[in-house]
Amino acid sequence: MAPSLSKDGSDDVTTLVNGNNQCSITLENSSLLANRHVFLSDVPDNITATPSTTVGCFLGFDSIESKSRHVVPIGKLKNIRFMSIFRFKVWWTTHWVGSNGRDLENETQIVVLDNSDSGRPYVLLLPLIEGPFRASLQPGKDDDVDICVESGSTKVNASSFSSVLYMHVGDDPFALVKEAMKVIRIHLGTFKLLEEKTPPPIVDKFGWCTWDAFYLTVNPNGVMDGVKNLVDGGCPPGLVLIDDGWQSISHDDDPIDKEGINHTVAGEQMPCRLIKFQENYKFRDYVSPKTSTKGMGAFVKDLKEEFNTVDQVYVWHALCGYWGGLRPNVPGLPEATVITPKLSPGLELTMEDLAVDKIVDTGIGLVPPEIVDQMYEGLHSHLEAVGIDGVKVDVIHLLEMLCENYGGRVDLAKAYFKALTSSVKKHFNGNGVIASMEHCNDFMFLGTEAIALGRVGDDFWCTDPSGDPNGTFWLQGCHMVHCAYNSLWMGNFIHPDWDMFQSTHPCAEFHAASRAISGGPIYISDTVGKHNFPLLRRLALPDGSILRCQYYALPTRDCLFDDPLHDGKTMLKIWNLNKYTGVIGAFNCQGGGWSRETRRNQCASKFSNKVTAQTNPKDIEWNSGSNPISIEGVRVFALYLSQSKKLILSKPSENIEISLEPFNFELITVSPVTLLAGKSVQFAPIGLVNMLNTGGAIRSLSYDDVAEGFVRIEVKGAGEMRVFASEKPIICKVDGKEVGFDYEGNMVVVQVPWSSPSEDDIYANNGIGIKEEIVPSYDFQPIRGGLSQSFSSDSVAPISGPKFWNSADNNNSNSASSPAKQEGLEGGITRRSLTYSSWDLSSSKDHERRGWHPVTYKYSDAAPMLIQSMKEIDNIYYETEYGREWCSSKGKPSACFLFARKFTRLSPL
Repeated sequence: MAPSLSKDGSDDVTTLVNGNNQCSITLENSSLLANRHVFLSDVPDNITATPSTTVGCFLGFDSIESKSRHVVPIGKLKNIRFMSIFRFKVWWTTHWVGSNGRDLENETQIVVLDNSDSGRPYVLLLPLIEGPFRASLQPGKDDDVDICVESGSTKVNASSFSSVLYMHVGDDPFALVKEAMKVIRIHLGTFKLLEEKTPPPIVDKFGWCTWDAFYLTVNPNGVMDGVKNLVDGGCPPGLVLIDDGWQSISHDDDPIDKEGINHTVAGEQMPCRLIKFQENYKFRDYVSPKTSTKGMGAFVKDLKEEFNTVDQVYVWHALCGYWGGLRPNVPGLPEATVITPKLSPGLELTMEDLAVDKIVDTGIGLVPPEIVDQMYEGLHSHLEAVGIDGVKVDVIHLLEMLCENYGGRVDLAKAYFKALTSSVKKHFNGNGVIASMEHCNDFMFLGTEAIALGRVGDDFWCTDPSGDPNGTFWLQGCHMVHCAYNSLWMGNFIHPDWDMFQSTHPCAEFHAASRAISGGPIYISDTVGKHNFPLLRRLALPDGSILRCQYYALPTRDCLFDDPLHDGKTMLKIWNLNKYTGVIGAFNCQGGGWSRETRRNQCASKFSNKVTAQTNPKDIEWNSGSNPISIEGVRVFALYLSQSKKLILSKPSENIEISLEPFNFELITVSPVTLLAGKSVQFAPIGLVNMLNTGGAIRSLSYDDVAEGFVRIEVKGAGEMRVFASEKPIICKVDGKEVGFDYEGNMVVVQVPWSSPSEDDIYANNGIGIKEEIVPSYDFQPIRGGLSQSFSSDSVAPISGPKFWNSADNNNSNSASSPAKQEGLEGGITRRSLTYSSWDLSSSKDHERRGWHPVTYKYSDAAPMLIQSMKEIDNIYYETEYGREWCSSKGKPSACFLFARKFTRLSPL
């Protein structure tokens, strides 16, 4: 076991050592250093450090007094940018940035310190669980970073801790967090990483949730009507989530046999408690028109049979059974005791919340931890029996307020999560859960052994519940930021779920774009019969599935440490990966968010303005996930902008500029350009441009037959398929049949019909088997692709179309970077004019008639310097297409022009 090293007041360097490897974190002269760079100063004498790996260590402390809650400074943070995730509500976390210890918020779950040009790496500070105690970070005095360690019970006390904080260093902020979580996975042994689990099948479904459509009035006929409307509109759901309103509940003063019939307004249900595991009268009294059977089972069976795309039906329930828990002394239910929740000092500083107020006023009917398995078994066994496929478990982070007499927050959480996990494994395939209202490290470290899908943002709010009319807009930006930044932390434990939205909301397209590339499930909460079908058809496929990214969306590294909500200048940029392409989403979220002064989210309209940002292919972390995309050797990317509907060719680090008005967005499909072997054709798949996740439609891409001139693409979906090709193809085929196509702006455009899968279809697992064959034409030789040019004399033509660049010339000038050297033969060059080919867009308005035309310099202009500058041109920028192409020969980079000089007879002599 590695030694625990305490600062003893001496000036000697204390180096953290793991085996024979020196750790990158050291404690020296009252400072914590990362690769010899200070990141926390004035470290108190009672702080201990224990090495974990060569790049990480655990922090602890010793206290004179044994107690249930300690707040201890671990050092001062000064003038180092950080990003953090903190609990702004009891249930939910969000992103926060600053540069000093005083800038931190209470209940901070994770902090990442920025790197520096001088060599300081990124540093992760991760509060942990130790024994029955759980830690978080908060601001201290004079820029101290304080660690708060609490058990939640005055009966559970301690004075010494060795591993309440983990610190990790690295050069990549994304890898930093992932590597640290792997260390903690082994250290705690209480959870599994997302990569060790399989998310439930609903992540690939288009879904409908009943909440905003009905609230508590949800009923079988309404659900049937809602699904039928979506089916009739061409957007059949694969998932139906029956939210709150299906359970049997009552108030404590209601007769035991009376269900909460009149509790139909959102908020009225929160003081209620569960009185039976079975469904309430609305679903219990359902009678099948087909079989005359009754109840929830008959309803679910009819729903799935009537609408064959619906193969997943989930229902909602709270962690403690219902908002108010279980009602005590009810026959058929396990024993329960009403406990009055008590908020910790940290939670007292979170935003005021109706749900918290209600449950504090009326208490929670808590089932004792030793028999809580009976509650989950009773509830889940019934749900499985009636055909329910999974559950949304809500109101999760409640136990810390109820734990005084149950061994503290950690022990109570362990008992509940163990019982929940066991029941989910037994009844819902081990993963049939959506976790919600779970944003705290207790859940992440203790509740994710089996649960693999969870909400990563506060609820989608149609309007501001506090009454601000502008909340219809600025709250949508908040939601985006919650989900994007929380995923950096939570995505290691659970697959991020960005929550439902309404397709008729003023910001519906804003939400839809983020869901399309989030990598999680996509579900809406539309009112029955009120849908924006043109928008929904850009998300949902006719079989109830979606085009889901391969990874989960995260912020680009250049906006990790900035504020995309209220600094007036930062654009939220997120990235994700499809199978063959990357995608960047740009969103202007400025206009409102967390206020430290009022302790709530509020409008910040002065920051809501047009924002401009830059992006490039390197904003995507191509090596991420289980199916990374190799871009080694890729010199050109095809970028397709979904809103602008234009194609741009770009070098890996070449920026394009995007300007967006408030609550507008742009989605950019980024596809590596391939030079087809043995050909001069540059090629890149783009995807179905009628879908928001354009590149997600591409399921296979084969260049195996390129020698015969074929590129084969398997596409899932229907609509307008586009690929970039530097030459116009001769023919295109879909499912082996030749089809018409357009060729515009260097894009091949093909209309792809929907093709339902057959059982023996080799592509049936992907839902559709479509092959598009693109055959390049070789009956002419354009310059594009790096073919050699011809030369003639005696004519002059103007240059039009593209600009030719020397990549070594940072100023993108046409002049040579150095004078031409002709080995003393300059005077012997024959006095000839110089002609080369240029793309002419001015000769005709007809795209088909435009082409390559000779451009000639007179001898007086064709000096050695001009020749040398042209020899160094290795790429072409097409002004009218806003794109760049690189020249090549036989698949290798080359100059765009080859020269054959004619000398006088005497020159070689």
